Amino acid sequence: MTVLGFLARTLRKTGMVKPSSLLKPVALTRIPGRYLAHQESLPKLPVPPLKQTCDRYLAALEPIVDSEMLKNTQELVKEFQAQGGVGDRLQKGLEHRSRKTDNWLSDWWLQTAYLDYRLPVVVHSSPGVVLPRLEFSDRQGQIRYAAKLIAGVLDFKSMIDNETLPIEYLGGKMLCMNQYYQVLCSCRIPGIKSDSVVNYALNKRPPSHITVVHNYQFFVLDVYNSDGTTLTVDQLYIQLEKIWNSSLQTNKEPIGILTSNHRNSWGKAYANLIKDKTNKESVRAIQKSIFTVCLDAPMPRVSDEMYRTRAAVQMLHGGGSRWNSGNRWFDKTLQFIIGEDGTCGVIYEHAPAEGPPIVALIDHVVEYTKKSEMVRTPMVPLPMPKKLRFNITPEIKRDIEEAKQNMNIMVHDLDMKVIVFSHFGKNVPKSYKMSPDAFIQVALQLAYYRTYKRCCATYESASLRMFKLGRTDTIRSATSDSANFVKTMDDPVKQNTEKVALLEKAVKAHRAYTDMAIRGQAIDRHLLGLKLQAIEDLSALPDIFMDTSFAVANHYNLSTSQVPAKTDCVMCFGPVVPDGYGVCYNPMEEHINFAVSAFNSCADTNAARMVQALEDALVDMKTLLDQTPKAKL
Repeated sequence: MTVLGFLARTLRKTGMVKPSSLLKPVALTRIPGRYLAHQESLPKLPVPPLKQTCDRYLAALEPIVDSEMLKNTQELVKEFQAQGGVGDRLQKGLEHRSRKTDNWLSDWWLQTAYLDYRLPVVVHSSPGVVLPRLEFSDRQGQIRYAAKLIAGVLDFKSMIDNETLPIEYLGGKMLCMNQYYQVLCSCRIPGIKSDSVVNYALNKRPPSHITVVHNYQFFVLDVYNSDGTTLTVDQLYIQLEKIWNSSLQTNKEPIGILTSNHRNSWGKAYANLIKDKTNKESVRAIQKSIFTVCLDAPMPRVSDEMYRTRAAVQMLHGGGSRWNSGNRWFDKTLQFIIGEDGTCGVIYEHAPAEGPPIVALIDHVVEYTKKSEMVRTPMVPLPMPKKLRFNITPEIKRDIEEAKQNMNIMVHDLDMKVIVFSHFGKNVPKSYKMSPDAFIQVALQLAYYRTYKRCCATYESASLRMFKLGRTDTIRSATSDSANFVKTMDDPVKQNTEKVALLEKAVKAHRAYTDMAIRGQAIDRHLLGLKLQAIEDLSALPDIFMDTSFAVANHYNLSTSQVPAKTDCVMCFGPVVPDGYGVCYNPMEEHINFAVSAFNSCADTNAARMVQALEDALVDMKTLLDQTPKAKL
């Protein structure tokens, strides 16, 4: 799930238009064709050389498989990349695909990583974002904030519509802006074996409404006047109040909880649900909406220390069928959650986009909500927002009950811990001329090694947005250099100077892998492409992909992502394997926000223990640098 540090750091160095500059008055003059011209100027994602990927694959296996397995894999790789062999043929197939498509990977990736994935999107795929806590003294506060937030999103949308969104740069190179055009007016559609994504933004008459859900009841809220101007904050407030007052009953069937079920089950239930004309129209209105706003009921109170953790699970799954899990449409790309108790955030369906475009939108909206209101609203009476009706048959009721039970199992299984690491932030690694992201990733390796006495396959997402329609590749944070450091760190016989040298080497290796990945030269998407090419050719799957080492390499006990934001927020997501961790972090100047997840059903993992190990690793690495003479450059 999302995105690397190099991004944020280089953006500042290379004169990227910072999100703060998005707050200047939006140019209303449309710049038609600007987006298309920009996209056409981007380079294509390269297909890396076969030998390079094979060599780097073997190097990536070294710290995570035993010598016997590695030896076996070396033989398979040698055979695979032989001149005129199977690898050679698949490589040529990929190169041919690259010539005839805008991006050889993007369609395959959307299909295999998201649309064919059959586990629920909740916890397993959709990330949540926790925003700084707000103090609402009453429901008026909640509605007023919701109105401002809607206005802020529409302000951002006007830049997308007018093609005035500032183009982002990384290392002096322009980035693909396509994902910004995919997050609004879009929705995932369940299927029985595979899903699809629909985007209504380019329709002749693009959607002009959002959906609002309160007490499990969905409403269509038109957010544009007949002259094309957006409703003012005051008008939005009046409309939201009408919605609130006409949805006070708390005993309604939580139709939205259906979207949280296993994709095949939801696919079957969906086909059944939309047989009814009323239901079909209601579902279509949700799917077509620009985005969704969830007005949540308050959750049980917890201590200040536990608050962020509770907020994270509210964003990820809503807290269970008793609380707010039915107050969602999880297939919707973008849902803003505004709790009556001041808990706010976002959950987004991952298929159309990664974290950075979502975070850029959030940064813009958060700043927008801080502005004082200038416009006084003309008191034109507005029509009552339309309530969406659903006819619940006994069969649909059974599907809802099944989804509720499955949701509650997921809720009890998710082990989440969100903390603010307050000892230091980006400032310390930077003072030692180290990449903050690499420093944090090496600390994660140390924390895992101390806990399990082994290294594991680690995934950190790297952005491929330097290329047209680029999504992500994998930064493999477990390297031979990181393994050397973590095995030496706690050795009392070794000198501190040696430990510092190994730490510096590990950080540099991570930095080098990051640079390689964002330039399209990492190994994982290339290997996936070769595998999918073999499947497409209807040929036997090469042995290299049936090998145990390949399974180990793709079993990510640590699935991690740095999602930097100006807002003091944190993104969170579930683990990608049953015995793994999901780790997301937002490094601020003097603190770091961490969200760590695991599953309670796995006896070997524990989010609180991993958080403690991570905090200790970060502090110990800083102490090592501080105590070692000449370590400071």
